[in-house]
Formats: sequence, structure tokens, C-alpha cells
Amino acid sequence: MARYEELIIDQGSDIVIELKLINEDKSKKNLTNYSVSAMMAPNYAASDSDKVSFSALVADGTGGVVHLALSNTQTDALNAKRKYVYDVEISYVDSDLNTIVERVLEGLIKISPSVTK
Repeated sequence: MARYEELIIDQGSDIVIELKLINEDKSKKNLTNYSVSAMMAPNYAASDSDKVSFSALVADGTGGVVHLALSNTQTDALNAKRKYVYDVEISYVDSDLNTIVERVLEGLIKISPSVTK
């Protein structure tokens, strides 16, 4: 089951969110040969045009580190009066060529409005 976290994003700012993934035994999750994807939307039933994709990458495979990023252009376009839902998934292809997907994080994003533009 994915962990739930509420995040706050500053409107109009470049952001990078670093995730450090661990196993149940508290060891670092080995993400070698994994890919990561992350998306946010105003609600779970949002159309594709309303969804915002994070730039997502495995920054340190053996250390279990993932980076999610949004540009200032992307965050500036977010509605500060709205909350967004998001999730982060990691995936790999097993020896039988099946893609195995695991949701590792989900929650709400609040937008902190910008006065200076």
C-alpha cells in the first residue's frame, strides 16, 4: 500500500521533491532497472488535458532515491484555489517480461499562491 502525504507547492517556483524509498526492514530500496512516473490532477476523474506530469527519475538506484520536478511555468499555471491529487509509481520488467508496477506515494497537493509574478 502506498504511503499518503500532503504536499505544498509554491506557485511560480521550480521545485524538486526528493523521495528516499525504503523496504519494510528499513533498508534502502534498490531501484536499479526501475522507472518512475508521477502525475497530479484536480481530481481522480480528470481528463488527460487537466493532468500535470512531473519530470520523474531514479536519481540513485542503489540508494533508493527518486526525484520529482516541476518547472516554474508548470507551477505558475496551477490554480491556487484548488487542491490536487497525485500519485507516484515505480515499475520494472521482470524475467518473464511482465511490467510490475507499484504505487509508492499518493496524496493531496496544496498550492501556495504567488503574489510576485
